[in-house]
Amino acid sequence: MDFHNIMVAGGGVLGSQIAYQTAFHGFEVYLYDVNDEAIQRAKDRISGLKPAYQRDLGATEAQVNEAFARIQFFTDLKDAVAQADLVIEAVPEVPDIKTAFYTQLATVAPEKTIFATNSSTLLPSQFAETTGRPNKFLALHFANSIWVHNTAEIMRHPGTDEQVFQDVIDFAKAIGMVPLPIYKEQPGYILNSLLVPFLEAAQMLWVNGVADPETIDKTWMIATGAPEGPFAILDTVGVRTAYNIASGKAKAGKREYDQLAGKLKDMIDAGKLGHESGEGFYRYPHPRFRDPDFLKS
Repeated sequence: MDFHNIMVAGGGVLGSQIAYQTAFHGFEVYLYDVNDEAIQRAKDRISGLKPAYQRDLGATEAQVNEAFARIQFFTDLKDAVAQADLVIEAVPEVPDIKTAFYTQLATVAPEKTIFATNSSTLLPSQFAETTGRPNKFLALHFANSIWVHNTAEIMRHPGTDEQVFQDVIDFAKAIGMVPLPIYKEQPGYILNSLLVPFLEAAQMLWVNGVADPETIDKTWMIATGAPEGPFAILDTVGVRTAYNIASGKAKAGKREYDQLAGKLKDMIDAGKLGHESGEGFYRYPHPRFRDPDFLKS
């Protein structure tokens, strides 16, 4: 593995975390997003990670500031990728958006550059030919709060070069992750194969009027001892990501997801995006499920 310069495409919740985690471990990072407004939001998200790294990892103020200084920000894709050894794509979980991104990226990236998608549910083989370098393309998927929930699922597709697969495994180790190699394509990898059905079951209970989100979370937390319920997890994942998944399934003909997509879209339109906006199913920084009496009444 001879990676030094890493480009992260997309400065959303997870893209910002990937960029900062990579920079914190000494790599030069080039973060690309579509416009100045998106870049400013990414800068704000990354700045907000500094206290968490100090609290959870014992990082010093100098370390967190040096990590931030290793990140450069771009709205021009050609400039962003010019020196990249590896691109980690974290654009919205919408096939058409990812396809358009890879079509453009393929025309400007150096021949040496390896591409990795952080897609949560889509298969790398869906985009492999669009990249123009299918042998240098695979999936590298992170969980949220990656500095503490430090899993990295590395999933190849049938055309991925074995050395590329191993190099990305080594890179994941180098940025403080626990690499989890996946040798056969699986929608949702390991984590989301378990998590997405769980979250969707909770959302369907809500959509169908069976119970409200707090009651559903409370049930799960009391019965299993889990520190959070599914709707608290959804706030961390982000309501937009949940909407994109539900909308995609509705468009694929699964009509039961129409109502769910509609309710999530209403939340997005109201600015209730989850943690990143300060409100989703709960209000932050003091969500109801953290109250001492939440599980008692």
